[in-house]
Amino acid sequence: MNSMYFTEEHEAFRKSFRDFLKKEVVPHINKWEKTGTIDRFIWKKFGEMGYFGLHSPEEYGGLNLDIFYTIIFLEELQKVNSGGFAAAMWAHVYLAMTHVNKEGNDHIKKKYLTPSIHGDKIGCLCITEPFGGSDVAGMRTTAIKKGDNYIINGSKTFITNGVYSDYLVVAAKTDTTSRNKGISIFIIDRETKGVSATKLDKLGWRASDTGEIAFDNVVIPEQNLMGEEGKGFSYIMSHFALERLVMGVNAHARAEFALEYAIQYISERQAFGKTLDKFQALRHKVADMASEVEMCKEFNYSIAKRLNEGQYIVKEASMSKLLSTKMADSVINGCLQLLGGYGYMEEYPMARLLRDSRLGQIGGGTSEILREIIAKMIIDKKEYKPAT
Repeated sequence: MNSMYFTEEHEAFRKSFRDFLKKEVVPHINKWEKTGTIDRFIWKKFGEMGYFGLHSPEEYGGLNLDIFYTIIFLEELQKVNSGGFAAAMWAHVYLAMTHVNKEGNDHIKKKYLTPSIHGDKIGCLCITEPFGGSDVAGMRTTAIKKGDNYIINGSKTFITNGVYSDYLVVAAKTDTTSRNKGISIFIIDRETKGVSATKLDKLGWRASDTGEIAFDNVVIPEQNLMGEEGKGFSYIMSHFALERLVMGVNAHARAEFALEYAIQYISERQAFGKTLDKFQALRHKVADMASEVEMCKEFNYSIAKRLNEGQYIVKEASMSKLLSTKMADSVINGCLQLLGGYGYMEEYPMARLLRDSRLGQIGGGTSEILREIIAKMIIDKKEYKPAT
């Protein structure tokens, strides 16, 4: 236990959550990986246990706990060896629910946040578009005001929980003459006429439903606008810090899981009359990988603490995601090598880990985009400020 960040209460939570995952989730993972559909019952069980409300306000059913409960939640999810299942859970909480909590009014929070915490409703966040990718300001989806309604047209892609969720948090242009200053955030029920979704076939994250969403003259009441009109870009940028830290934590956790498995494997596997963990080349490879994991983990914990104290850590979170995801891919690739031919077999965990990890350098801001954001802050002295 790292007592700088985790208390005995944190560790008791880690143990109980780990036991819950082992009993309720792990037996179903291979099925969900094959079908690409996570059975609905598990969302309700997560809700009943309070896992979706760790960081949410008590008045809407949450527990309002410090961020290190969230860190534990993320780390343990990575160790069920299904990046897709983990993504479905954390995208619901830390993407969709974050916007509902921060920008939604009391009516919206009671209608969507409370049932989301209880596991009765699943949310998704719709920002990325087929033609825009990382260019958020260049989105083409529009929300045109007509009387007391908005009419939404356009499309989104690579949306986690995009097919089976109950509601969508959607970014759209309310002012088509502006770039970033013309974006607003809306909440839309899945069953609203004109909303459709197509499931995408992915290299990894097989258990999660990743969708391409189409909006064809979708009419929603003006009450479905969240926050102020035209402030959507600022809201999105504000929450990117949390999302990138989440992905940085995910990366160090899955790398740690891969390394623990590889160390166990080489302690049992024999060649030339001794176990693999007695060969100096492999021992030193493990030492290098363990050092890389630990460096990222300690950095991520330190900026999580700063975020918990109310600091705006957009630069550090970008660094976290940039370096941690690169490290995770490298370490998992190295761990697969330690298993030799067995690392390439689907019955061993490394093949899935390698596939799932690869998305880390793409989703939530590509490594190339992150480098430019960091360069702007360091070289150009650009300052980003929170919108909420």
